Amino acid sequence: MTAAQGEDTGSADTMWVPDQALTDLYAVSWHSLVRLSWLLVRDQQLAEERVPDAFVAMSSHWSRQQNRDLALAYLRRCVVNSSHSVLRHRRVEGRYLSSQTSAMTAQGSTKEPSAQARALQSAGGARLLAALGHLPPRQWQVLTPRYYLDLSQSQTADAVSISAGSVKTHTHRGLTALRSDVEGTS
Repeated sequence: MTAAQGEDTGSADTMWVPDQALTDLYAVSWHSLVRLSWLLVRDQQLAEERVPDAFVAMSSHWSRQQNRDLALAYLRRCVVNSSHSVLRHRRVEGRYLSSQTSAMTAQGSTKEPSAQARALQSAGGARLLAALGHLPPRQWQVLTPRYYLDLSQSQTADAVSISAGSVKTHTHRGLTALRSDVEGTS
């Protein structure tokens, strides 16, 4: 075997290590990332689509990721940002559908509650989910990773791409609003 052939083998091993590391990271963190996305978008299929997209983005930047904790933080940020995109899209759809429903109501049709609203009302833990749904978007976007993943303020700030002070403010306001909403319905 020549020295050049030995170098080729070494580069093939170098190519395998990132693939294996991503595979291991995927196996370990897939469930928690899907759950994080689900808590934000409340749709299993959309949540499951967000996670592979985050790993695809991660694979293109893998050479810059050396630390597993930083890689997981990067994945969380990708999942949260992707979930935010879904929510923005929903708001646009909601405004459009609301304008269409208003037009139909003006013509004599009645306004029915959405399937999502009916499902939230009947699901176990519906009070908490409904209370989360009443919060301003930034508050529940902070509370979800903060308490579901048990992240610190700085980790939550990194995941949501805001300052740690803003995390503290939104956490306090969100918890206060949740407490009054849930206790008010008891």
